[in-house]
Amino acid sequence: MKDFGATILRVIVGVVYMMHTYLALFVFTPGGTAGYMKGLGLPAPVLMAWIAILVHGLGGIMLVVGLWTRVAAAANAVIILVAILKVHLPQGFFTKVIDGQAAGYEFPLLLLGASIALIFTGGGAMAITRDR
Repeated sequence: MKDFGATILRVIVGVVYMMHTYLALFVFTPGGTAGYMKGLGLPAPVLMAWIAILVHGLGGIMLVVGLWTRVAAAANAVIILVAILKVHLPQGFFTKVIDGQAAGYEFPLLLLGASIALIFTGGGAMAITRDR
């Protein structure tokens, strides 16, 4: 039964990352996401935007189905860590709305912790690739 804890965490975290991709692709658009990253001073903002979109999207799908869970969680952890350091940390801990957007590092920190937990636990029950 303990393997189902990792399964529930894996699926929910995967869905959240997939929804981040939806937001970047269809709400902000890749160009808007790249423009935002340029404003943060990130190098190669178009490339960085697509890396974030692909890691969250493909990595999210991999988490949901349990395919190479540790790799997908690690890749997403790197992206969310950069987001915490470059975007959310200066906004303070608690989640709030600033200029119509969620701010604060409370939720991204939770995602980082969940991703790190999945690196350690693996995919759990019902994963395509079971980690032993």
